[in-house]
Order: sequence, then C-alpha cells, then structure tokens
Amino acid sequence: MEEKQKGSEKKVMVVIDESVHSHYALMWLLENLKELLTNSSVTIFATQPFPNNNTVSAQIGFGHFHYPFVNNKDLLNSTQQRNEKISLALCEKAKSICARRGVEVEAFTEVGNPKEIICEAISKHGTDLLVMANYPSSPIKRFFEETLSEYCLKNAKCPVLLVEKPAEPKAVN
Repeated sequence: MEEKQKGSEKKVMVVIDESVHSHYALMWLLENLKELLTNSSVTIFATQPFPNNNTVSAQIGFGHFHYPFVNNKDLLNSTQQRNEKISLALCEKAKSICARRGVEVEAFTEVGNPKEIICEAISKHGTDLLVMANYPSSPIKRFFEETLSEYCLKNAKCPVLLVEKPAEPKAVN
C-alpha cells in the first residue's frame, strides 16, 4: 500500500527569481493548492544566467546594465560566483517560506539559458507540474521575442501553471 502511494506522488517544480511576480506565484501555490502539495514532492528551481563574454553587467539581482569589455576570465568568474550566490539565496528564502507553511521542498540552481535549462530540468527530474510566474510584457516585446512562459508552455514535457500577479490598483486623485 505504501509503495502505491509513493508511486502516485506528483512532482511539482516551482521556478523562482528575485521578482515580486515569482514570489507571488510561490505564495499562490502554497495558499491555493495545499491539497495537491500534501501528495507531492516540491522542487524549487532558480536559474543562473551565463556571464556574457563580450559585456560586463552592473547588476541589481539579475537586472543588467551592459558595458562592452575585453574578455577577462577573473571578471567572468566573479560574476558567475555572484550569480550563484544570488540564486542560492533565492532558493533558501523559498525553502524558508515553504517550511513555515509546513511544505518540505528541495531546491537547486543551474547555469544557462533559462528557457532551455527549465525544460531540461523538467525532463531530468520527472516533473509532473511546472509552476511559474507569468510576467506582464508589452505587445511590442512579445512580437519580437518569445517570453519565458510562452517558451515553457510550448516546450515543457508537463503541464505548466502560469500565475500572474494582479495589477496594483491605481490611485485616483
């Protein structure tokens, strides 16, 4: 009987980053799908961007201001180490939030193009449900570039739950 329950356990992966949208998606999952989570293993996944070989970025989180530079291995290594620290801190924060709600999670981070490594991680970990934030973007940007959520909807080998943070009400004067 216990073997049967173990085999029916669902694997849920939550993709996080430093945005309020990502935090909202995690909180939404914990508040609205409690029953699913009791019979699931939950994995928190944070991506780390590759340091670019041709530019250096002044960053706030993963926000970038790009400046051209000559390839410097030490600079690339320090940038990658900082990105890893940020990703690991995000994972620890998410684990703490889940633990306070009584949900045990595993967390990991990988380096690469987020679109590709999320879909690879889904296959590698046998994920049954991917949960991620759906960011608002302009129609012009969507015309020229496929968003991360659009890419995952098309390419993930499991159902994808997109959680969109409601817009803040605008103050009326």
